Amino acid sequence: MSPYSEDFGGAILNATIDRYAYAFIEPSPDWKVRFVAADLGVEEFFPLDMDAISAAQLRLHAAVYRRMVTDFAGGRPLAITVRTSVDAPAGSGLGSSSALVVALVEVFRSLLEVALGPYEIAHTAFEIERIDLGLAGGKQDHYAASFGGVNFIEFMAADRVIVNPLRLSHAVHSELETSLITCFSGISRRSEEIIDQQRQGMSRKAGRTIESLHQLKADAIEMKQALLRGNINRMAEVLERSWLAKKDTAAGVTTAEIDRLHDTALAAGALAGKVSGAGGGGFIMFLVPPERRLDVVRALNDAGGQAGGPYLTTNGVESWICPNRNS
Repeated sequence: MSPYSEDFGGAILNATIDRYAYAFIEPSPDWKVRFVAADLGVEEFFPLDMDAISAAQLRLHAAVYRRMVTDFAGGRPLAITVRTSVDAPAGSGLGSSSALVVALVEVFRSLLEVALGPYEIAHTAFEIERIDLGLAGGKQDHYAASFGGVNFIEFMAADRVIVNPLRLSHAVHSELETSLITCFSGISRRSEEIIDQQRQGMSRKAGRTIESLHQLKADAIEMKQALLRGNINRMAEVLERSWLAKKDTAAGVTTAEIDRLHDTALAAGALAGKVSGAGGGGFIMFLVPPERRLDVVRALNDAGGQAGGPYLTTNGVESWICPNRNS
């Protein structure tokens, strides 16, 4: 997240899981622009006028439409219906909004037959969400969704990003997958206040926030090394240390409910846990011994969480065209 990545360089270890953002484009039946978010129960339509869609409630849909039509369709409005759905709730901390923007960019790229690779798709999605719309956050989620798989991603000044896919053996990949639990805390959060506090701390170039972010980056590097060696227990040790550092980046990263679920999981056999995203709610990710995963899932669900074991995915964003779908 800026300005840390520009000043010091950032790094994350990321694995994509089987929760998806979907985007569909089809011709509009009435020569209007239609945006539909099935998971939110929102549908809206506008005349073929680029200015008219500025009033859209579905801001992500409108922003991607505007950018892709302007950059790759000569600015001429398209009479289309854009439908979306997302497997994760809003404010989950799983990068769902960024994954949705990536999916929208990809489906427009396919429609308009634009030659964009995964780096360009991720960067375009980042610009739309963070610059065009001014929504707070980093850029890691865009690159994770665009590339998919297990990656060590480095962020540098001048928007330079390097995605390093990790070559895991089948055994290590399986061990990691069966060691993971995700648990929804039941609280959807707005991350802006936490991110604003983190950015204020970054701007001082020293102090508690910066030291915590240095620790988080060092932990990402050490966790990558542990994963490549197949040492999940060492990953868990680093993850728990990283959770303590993350809580020091800003007030509100954790809550009483998150701490309660974290303690419940550890008491049931989990090795470590850390809240996803900015914090304050959303999902918590745990590492557990595979043979104890069901015990931990049951304990978390009995405690009011919504827990389960995700599957890792290997592919990034993809699209396909069905020209004879209605024939």
